[in-house]
Amino acid sequence: MPEHPSTHDDGLAGDPDGFERLWTPHRMVYIGGQDKPTDPGTEQCPFCRAPGRSDEEGLLVARGEAAYVLLNLYPYNSGHLMVVPYRHVADYTELGRAETLEIAELTRTAMRTLREVMAPQGFNLGMNQGTVAGAGIAAHLHQHVVPRWGGDANFLPIIGRTKALPELLGDTRERLAAAWPQS
Repeated sequence: MPEHPSTHDDGLAGDPDGFERLWTPHRMVYIGGQDKPTDPGTEQCPFCRAPGRSDEEGLLVARGEAAYVLLNLYPYNSGHLMVVPYRHVADYTELGRAETLEIAELTRTAMRTLREVMAPQGFNLGMNQGTVAGAGIAAHLHQHVVPRWGGDANFLPIIGRTKALPELLGDTRERLAAAWPQS
C-alpha cells in the first residue's frame, strides 16, 4: 500500500495529514468544568462575579436594576447574549415579579439591538433549567439570546465540532453596548 504523501516516518502526533484544523484550546476550561458552580454558593459563579468587573472585562453590554446583559464567553454565534438576574437563583419559578419583567424587557431590547447592529434573520431564545436539560451553569439562571442567519449552522459544528466566529468578543461587546438604548 503506498504511503500517504503527508505521512512522516516518525509518525508523531501533529504531523501534517492533509487536514486543516481549527484549534480552540480556550474551550478546554469550559469542557473541564471551570467556573461551573454546582452548589448554591456564589464564590465560583461567573454570573455573580461578572457585574463586579468593568463592562469590558466582564463582557457586559447593559445593566438593569434586577438583571444585566452580557456576551456568552463560549458563543453559539457572534452576538450570542445572555440576560442574567443579579441574584444567584437557579430556577425560573424562584424569580420575583420585578426580575421576571426586567429579564423579559432586556431580552426584547437585546433582540432589537442585535437586529440594528448585526441584522440577524432570526433568534433562538431560551433557558436550560438543570444540567440534564443542557444548562452549562445550572446554579445561576440565564436567558440565551442567540442571533441566527441562514446557513450559520454549516458543516463545521457537525463535522469539526467547531464554530467559526467572524468577530472578537470585545469588538462585538463594544458595538452592541454603543447601540444599546440609554434609559
